[in-house]
Amino acid sequence: MKQRFIRFMQGRNGMDDLAKAINWVVLALLLISIITKWDILFYIGLLLMVYMYFRVFSRNVSKRYAENMRFRNLRYDLSRKWTNKKKEFAQRQIYRFYHCPVCKQKVRVPRGRGRICITCPKCRTEFVKKS
Repeated sequence: MKQRFIRFMQGRNGMDDLAKAINWVVLALLLISIITKWDILFYIGLLLMVYMYFRVFSRNVSKRYAENMRFRNLRYDLSRKWTNKKKEFAQRQIYRFYHCPVCKQKVRVPRGRGRICITCPKCRTEFVKKS
């Protein structure tokens, strides 16, 4: 039986990161629909489950790979932004953060220096702010 399943799955996409994420969303939606008795969440969960199994058993591996890579890039970008926000929050006692008025580059300056002239490292624009 195991060999038959392995032969069946050859040339198919399988469970990738996007399918696993959809699986967790389906589980959460179904649990919330059970608790709240909202039928719409149940049907949305069922539709997502059908889409997940469509992706898992799909033979168009290149298209599923591209979808998975878009998901992984999005997840990486969100993770990077979250990490940067955590670092900025941890440094808020020591530094002030400003955006350059021209290029919108984020600039970090030490707190408690009074009014200072800040030079943007990207476009070399000077602007005055209170630190």
